[in-house]
Amino acid sequence: MNKTESSSSDAQHEPNYRIGAVATLSGVPVTTLRVWEIRYGAFSPAKSAGQHRLYSQADAVKAGQLKLLCDAGHGISAIANLDTVSLSRLLAQQNATANVQQSYGGHKVAMAVVDSAIASRITSPHFTLRFLTRSIQVTDVFEDLAQAALADFSDQPKILLIKVNTLNDSAREQVEALVVRYPSLQTIVVYSYGQLVAVEALKMLGVLVRREPMSDYELSDLISSVLLVDASTSVGGLGTTVLIPARKYSDATLARVAGISSSILCECPRHVAELIGQLASFEQYSQDCLNNSMEDAHLHAYLRAVSGSARAMFERALEMVAVHEGISLNNEAMSATSPAQG
Repeated sequence: MNKTESSSSDAQHEPNYRIGAVATLSGVPVTTLRVWEIRYGAFSPAKSAGQHRLYSQADAVKAGQLKLLCDAGHGISAIANLDTVSLSRLLAQQNATANVQQSYGGHKVAMAVVDSAIASRITSPHFTLRFLTRSIQVTDVFEDLAQAALADFSDQPKILLIKVNTLNDSAREQVEALVVRYPSLQTIVVYSYGQLVAVEALKMLGVLVRREPMSDYELSDLISSVLLVDASTSVGGLGTTVLIPARKYSDATLARVAGISSSILCECPRHVAELIGQLASFEQYSQDCLNNSMEDAHLHAYLRAVSGSARAMFERALEMVAVHEGISLNNEAMSATSPAQG
């Protein structure tokens, strides 16, 4: 762990909050917090010079986790002494079980998460029921990038969500190493403070990068922007079951197909190839808008999902046309780590 990560971790445990603030942040009444502390030993607050109890940011996160688990039926006596990492894993397991029980037969998109606090946030019943029900299954939770770098994912996640306090050069290198190690993942990075060079470098790799603070609504949009739009959903709804595949064909391949003489073939290859190029350009443009601006994030997330879904459908159509007309599409396939991927 580098110095920045160490200081960020220390900051999370600094006693800065009085019990009323913890109650506001976690949604747990003050009287309940006192019972959990005195009777069950859930917290060990420091004391101010005036003998007021002072709690840390980690205590506030833990209080919220305990509330979610108690609301789901867990007894406080069984979970009060667990740390935030263990509570995050318990919440993730609970969410996975609930998703299986609620599933109507659709496939779920597996997600690995770096940072237990944001994992708790997206696996909470409030978040999953309101925003991503039946869509995401968190399969791995890592405390930080260093832990993720040393671990093997327990499943085959399609999305990697990373939360860092500071996106500096060291964090960028760790993220890039994970992108190279798992090229099929769609990586999303959320940060609080960052260096412009590091942010832009990750965007060039095709990583979705957004700065905190973000509401649950905005975070859901960001995740949903990499999911296929489900044709069975109502207009304006985002896809719930399948990750948008990476772009398959380069501009050079599309130009070659579009330029094949029409004296023998019909115009379908040219039209389909041109449509794919236009959709891929608009998909990238929408991703840039989503990366660079908090304004209209819901619209840009939806536009990226729609254009990516349409692009993938027309790529399949192009393959059917190519088989019918005897056209080769294998010469200039896109690389898995290309920044042009959807």
